[in-house]
Amino acid sequence: MTSRYPLIGEQEWALVEPGDLVLEARIDTGAETSSIHAENIQLLEKDSKRWVRFTVKAPDSDREIQLERRLHRRILVKQTGSEDYDRRYVVRMWITLGDTRTWLDVSLSDRDDFEFPLLIGRNMLMDAFAVDVSQHHTLPKPAPKPAKEKVQ
Repeated sequence: MTSRYPLIGEQEWALVEPGDLVLEARIDTGAETSSIHAENIQLLEKDSKRWVRFTVKAPDSDREIQLERRLHRRILVKQTGSEDYDRRYVVRMWITLGDTRTWLDVSLSDRDDFEFPLLIGRNMLMDAFAVDVSQHHTLPKPAPKPAKEKVQ
């Protein structure tokens, strides 16, 4: 039986914008919201709106990229194996897997203890991909866009 959706594995390459980062992502059908590793997370106000300033690291170097995104919402995430909850900011970013580019809610979290800096959850997977966790990197690795084509 074939699926009408592109087949992806447990690990895939993704393009994250803004920042123009190509990151290896863990595909997690158990996670509701996608998440990215962020450091130096600060809430600020611009033009009477709440924004979040944060830093992401380029995987191919120690280069740190500072981003500012408008705060979309806040969420509480239950910590695995614990009764504790983590309060996280959620921003919207463009995430591309293969030929699928999605404007997506992404929570900002410290993923230093995890192997992958990006987790793709059901908010991107539902009605868009078929997942086979026995496979890895079924889609081509995206190339960052040339500077003149960047979209914010």
